[in-house]
Amino acid sequence: MSKLTRTDLYSLEKYAEIRDQFRQQVMAHKHNRRVIIGEHLVLLFEDKLLMQYQIQEILRAEKIFEASGIEEELEAYNPLIPDGSNWKATMMVQYDDAEVRKKMLGILIGIEDVTYVQIAGFDKVFPIADEDLSRDDENKTSAVHFLRYELSDEMIAALKQGAAITAGCEHAAYNHAIQLTDNIRDSLVNDFD
Repeated sequence: MSKLTRTDLYSLEKYAEIRDQFRQQVMAHKHNRRVIIGEHLVLLFEDKLLMQYQIQEILRAEKIFEASGIEEELEAYNPLIPDGSNWKATMMVQYDDAEVRKKMLGILIGIEDVTYVQIAGFDKVFPIADEDLSRDDENKTSAVHFLRYELSDEMIAALKQGAAITAGCEHAAYNHAIQLTDNIRDSLVNDFD
């Protein structure tokens, strides 16, 4: 999947004109990239369209129109676009109650390392987590992590032939798995076209 460049982005004026329609398109697309594991763990598999939306919204909110500012945003978000042999996901640990969330983030240390994907017929793939910086310490984990799942050529070939995908977590305090629905599976397989 190619990275975004300035030519992929709308000017602030053009974005203002198309924002509502573009947002609807992105939200429908995002629905097919969101995986909920159990009740409290969400993986959002990032791609070029989702990163374009993130950047467009930042440029709009911060009224950035100069080339240097736009390039800074591209440098920040392009690493979250898959590279052709992997999936990249934002992992979110979600508890509505702040006190429960604080307690669980203390219990779920290391959850980012044991949240996996599995292609039918292959071993589980555990992520490379938080490559940019560590997001946990000895007392708690973060509610947000960035994961990269590297897949073999054989796994990608099996996916293109229709292999099922399971996503799960093997943390001692949070052990759940789910088979991805066809719409999500198909959207993720498109990352390898």
